[in-house]
Amino acid sequence: MEKSIFKYILKFSSRQQVTLTLMAILSFPVLYIFYELPKQIINGAIQGDPETFPQKAELFGLNLGFSVDHIQWLIILCILFLILVVINQAFKYIINVYKGLTGERMLRRLRYDLYSRVLRFPRGTFKNMSQGEIIPMITAEVEPLGGFIGDAFAQPIFQGGQLLVILGFLFAQNPFMAAAAVALYPIQLYLIPKLQMKVNLLGKERVKRVRTLSDRIGETVQGVEEVHVHDTSRRERAEFSYQLSGIFDVRYKIYRQKFFIKFVNNFIQQLGPFFFYSIGGYLVIKGELEVGTLMAAIAAHKDLASPWKELLGYYQKQADSKIKYDQVISQFEPVDMIDELAQTEEPKDDNGLSGDLSLTNVILNDDQETAIVDGANIKFSLNESVALVGIPGSGREDLAMLLARLIQPSSGSINLGGNDISQAPESLTGRRMSYVGSGGYVFSSSLADNLYYGLRHKQISENPDSEKAKEFKSTISTSVASGNSTDDPNAIWTDYAAAGATDDDSLVEQALRVLEIADLTDDVYQLGLRGTIDPDTKKQTTDLVLQARESFIQKIANDKDLANLVESFEVNSYNTNATVGENLIFGNPTSDEFDMNHLGNHSYVMSVLDKAGLKDKMLHTGYQVAATMVELFADLPPDHEFFQQFSFISSEELPDFQAILGRVSKEHLDQLKEDEVAKLIGLPFLLVPARHRLGIVTEEFQGEILKARKIFSEGLPESLKKDIEFYNSNQYITGATLQDNILFGKIAYGEAESADRVGKILADVIAQIGLRKAIVSVGLDFNVGISGSRLTLAQRQKLILARSIIKNPDVLIISDGLSAIESNIVETIMKKLVNEMKGRCLLWIVPSTSQASYFDKTIAMKKGKIIKFGSFEELNSGDGLAKLIEDKNK
Repeated sequence: MEKSIFKYILKFSSRQQVTLTLMAILSFPVLYIFYELPKQIINGAIQGDPETFPQKAELFGLNLGFSVDHIQWLIILCILFLILVVINQAFKYIINVYKGLTGERMLRRLRYDLYSRVLRFPRGTFKNMSQGEIIPMITAEVEPLGGFIGDAFAQPIFQGGQLLVILGFLFAQNPFMAAAAVALYPIQLYLIPKLQMKVNLLGKERVKRVRTLSDRIGETVQGVEEVHVHDTSRRERAEFSYQLSGIFDVRYKIYRQKFFIKFVNNFIQQLGPFFFYSIGGYLVIKGELEVGTLMAAIAAHKDLASPWKELLGYYQKQADSKIKYDQVISQFEPVDMIDELAQTEEPKDDNGLSGDLSLTNVILNDDQETAIVDGANIKFSLNESVALVGIPGSGREDLAMLLARLIQPSSGSINLGGNDISQAPESLTGRRMSYVGSGGYVFSSSLADNLYYGLRHKQISENPDSEKAKEFKSTISTSVASGNSTDDPNAIWTDYAAAGATDDDSLVEQALRVLEIADLTDDVYQLGLRGTIDPDTKKQTTDLVLQARESFIQKIANDKDLANLVESFEVNSYNTNATVGENLIFGNPTSDEFDMNHLGNHSYVMSVLDKAGLKDKMLHTGYQVAATMVELFADLPPDHEFFQQFSFISSEELPDFQAILGRVSKEHLDQLKEDEVAKLIGLPFLLVPARHRLGIVTEEFQGEILKARKIFSEGLPESLKKDIEFYNSNQYITGATLQDNILFGKIAYGEAESADRVGKILADVIAQIGLRKAIVSVGLDFNVGISGSRLTLAQRQKLILARSIIKNPDVLIISDGLSAIESNIVETIMKKLVNEMKGRCLLWIVPSTSQASYFDKTIAMKKGKIIKFGSFEELNSGDGLAKLIEDKNK
């Protein structure tokens, strides 16, 4: 990137800067006339001799060709003044808008350039620069540059030109008075830069300290678990406070300097009126100066303050922007940055990799220039599987990263299928190779987006939504003007052919295949069961779910051993495994309107209870439940299992109910406050008879709830119908999960292993109907959370592995990226992958030396050196492979 901000501005916006400069120059004649005209109005029209009218209309020495009387001349000059006001402000408006447009385009370009450079950083850069430093540099620190870029050349010319025009006007009126008014400006020109230099140095210090603070916050967020484990929050606060103290001191010094500069500016600026009133007044009294001229001069001097202030502000902004640009750019030029062409160049052919992978005298040094891979020389075919063995610290992980091109060797060369790997474009290595290591990352998106991430190298075709495609095309011109990408991120990017697919449906087939290899199918299947779909867009899946529901209900109904596992929803029956609230509304809420925890506050629900004659009974029942819970929980700790079993009342809420019971007896419930009534009535809604065996929800009570259910559904206002979807055995429940849609009921409490048994029946039914693929597809839509936080570590590692397999790489390198997965599962995956990668290259840092027997060749490493290479049988002879790689000095 350009070293100077002015060079960067000229390189990418020279045409815009010239346009701004020309517009500024064009405004100067209008500005001069604007200041001259008030003198003409006062001296010629207002104070003019009435005896001279009517007279020829003359303005600035020009004969306008018609005669005017006194009033007409005043009106004409005032209208002309108004026109000049409009023209002058129009110039300012157009110039400022164009400056803003230029600045924003350049800011967009700068951020894009910086982000592009982050994508080209060598891996080692991120050891010394954290995301806490990089993020604010691209976002907050360059933000002020957008405002400056538009002003870079136009502002000094526009404001400086205005200043010269006003000064020229003042000197034209009276040179002595004008000189006195601006006599102290040279002092400002000398003093302000000196003071500003101190502010600039303090500004640099502030930026450094804020970056360090950002880094500290990022570390705290990532390491918060350690803070809790080791009780170091007090220490963290102390360190954070110390850093804040340093920033406070610097900012306070900046404020003092800035406001001193402002004080000097304002003081000198106010000396102007002093000289006008004194010297100008003296000249008027002596008859050597007209009042109109003095008033015009005072008005012009008043306007002189604005461009002068803007010029000083420009100087401060220019100095600050130069510092910001220099500081940011210096951080985005690391040594050994990836060449730009390596990320933009397309491969010459799509034939893939073949031949050999060879290393010639490869050395990799660490920061202390110690060789961690020392003189590696090896060659093997790209259709062989290779095990890499060595103890931790032997250089095995570093060798794997060298082969994956994640790091560059200090010396030597790596040849991949006839290509020098250091010169090959990422379009070759990124599409034909995969790497699974400890640094694998799961993006904050869906499982599918993460799984297919390695298939999205370039835009394949336009967005299938023609309206959105058209909308994007309308933005391409601004992207080009800002030097940004013209690719549509919402278009089709997935390379189906690379995965061996032709469309979305066959891609899911390939996804199922690789998920099976990575041992992730069951996890995604379970996520799919807990997922939801839109029945309008997935009609086929909806129909299959309804078939599965019918089959499931028949299956459990026809087997007396299974009949009690699930209690189905029936419109005329009370479901004892559901809450009272769920039985009342008998449907799936589609919004928070009918939240089970707040039914006691709902006006329509209360009106239903009134009509059913249940309100008083619900209140008394709620009081009874509260009394039972208070008595039961009185001496129990907050973490007791009873609080979980009777989850409708928490340990935090218990004191509130104790207070209600202590204040109002059962016989005087009419003394309860409105909010207390709502709390007590809300309790019975959360009771589940099969779970909370309190003897409160009797058969009689259940019958009354069924009557209320009918009142509820029949009287539901039109405005609330969108908030609930009533249960119907022949209809799909839109807001419910796939599992709940198939079950169409509640799993019974108290039945031994009921959930597991139901799961097995579900699996059988789903397999029989042919629904499993659709469910896994729904599971792929699961949002994994920030950095995959909604998945376990083992699931994240399996997902990263599946992502690496689905693009069918010619070379797959697996380092220590499966460390969280159980060893027996890793071995199963290993066997599957060895078979999957037959005819291609699989290189794996195997956890156990015995597992090297699954591979064609084995590389043994010790102390950074390749000590042996050959078949497992060759390396395992004698004392054995484990003994061979053992480091006796450790």
